[in-house]
Formats: sequence, C-alpha cells, structure tokens
Amino acid sequence: MADKKIIFITGIGTDVGKTIVSAVVVEALKADYWKPIQAGSLEYSDSDKVRSLLTNNITKIHSNSFALTSAMSPHVAAAIDGVHIQLNQIKLPKTSNHLVIEGAGGLLVPINNKETVLDLIQPDYKIIVVSRPYLGSINHTLLTIQVLQQKGFEIAGIIFSGVETISTEEIIEKLSKVPVLGRIDEEESMGRETIRQYANLLRPALEDLL
Repeated sequence: MADKKIIFITGIGTDVGKTIVSAVVVEALKADYWKPIQAGSLEYSDSDKVRSLLTNNITKIHSNSFALTSAMSPHVAAAIDGVHIQLNQIKLPKTSNHLVIEGAGGLLVPINNKETVLDLIQPDYKIIVVSRPYLGSINHTLLTIQVLQQKGFEIAGIIFSGVETISTEEIIEKLSKVPVLGRIDEEESMGRETIRQYANLLRPALEDLL
C-alpha cells in the first residue's frame, strides 16, 4: 500500500469504548491493529477482543510490546511485573497496511516515571478521540482535546460511544471545533455483525482520513 496511514485511538479515560471503536475502525478500513501496552486481562486481551469482532480476512493483529498482568496504570503494572517500559522498546510493527493503534487509558496515563501515553503519538498520526457520556465527560473530553492541540497535534475527529446524549455531544462539538466522525450506541450485544454494521456506517467518514 503506497501511502499507508496510522490512526491513533485515544479515550477521555478508561472503559470509554476505545476497543470497540478500534474494532469498528479496523473493520471499516481493513487496517491492521496494534495495542502497544496491554495491562491486565491477558487471558482475553483487547487484541483478542478485536480479533473476535472482525469479519475481514486482511487485518493482521500485531503483538503487544508490553503485556502486563495487572489491570493498573502501565507504570505500576510494569513495576509489579519487574519490567521497565521504555519508549525505544515500543516499535511500530512492520506492515504495508494502514495501522490502527489503541492507546491505554487516557492521554496522560503514565507508562514510566517520565513519559505518558501521549508520548507514543507521532506528528503524522491521525488521532481519534473516543468520548463517552458521564458526569464530567464534557470536561474530560475538552481537556483531552486541549492537550493534543497544545502539543501541536491535529485531531481527525471524535467518535461518541454509549447512550446518545445530544446536549453533551453538541456542546463538545461546538466548543472543541473538532469534527464528529460518528457514534456507537450502547448495544445489547456487540458481536461481529454489529461491528460490521457500524463499520459500514462510519466508513465514508473514516476513508476521508486516508
């Protein structure tokens, strides 16, 4: 693929839907998937979850650079496992395909005593922010966007996850001036067919990022 793109998916916190959004984006673009740091849930990791939700036969799931046993902030989980996360040990997988990278938690989650998830992002990455409605989510979303913008990153868009909350979504879009790429509702079941349907729905907006 001549002009492959890298899409970095970050959230406004933990458990906001980054993995489901990643699966939708990967399926829509038939891109590869990579989660550099997995903390906890190694028996059924985010990589396993994404793999189980895809229907295309092009995507490759790349191995984590760090797979940590404890479901905690990476710097603590690494200390428990007796390892030290260093940025130079986190190397992009070799692929000719587009690549979707899923971050761990929010942007300022520490990966060691000096660096955070934000330090994994490179200037040429397309960044998607995943926002989920809860009390405080407007603040958390706008702060996430502000940090990215202050660092000079261009945000490709926001994807909302969870129960539709129009007032929240409208004010975030208005104040951030960041385009909304789409939303993923709170579904009773989030299986392959549902992921495929969302991939088809969001594909036009996502293809514009390439």
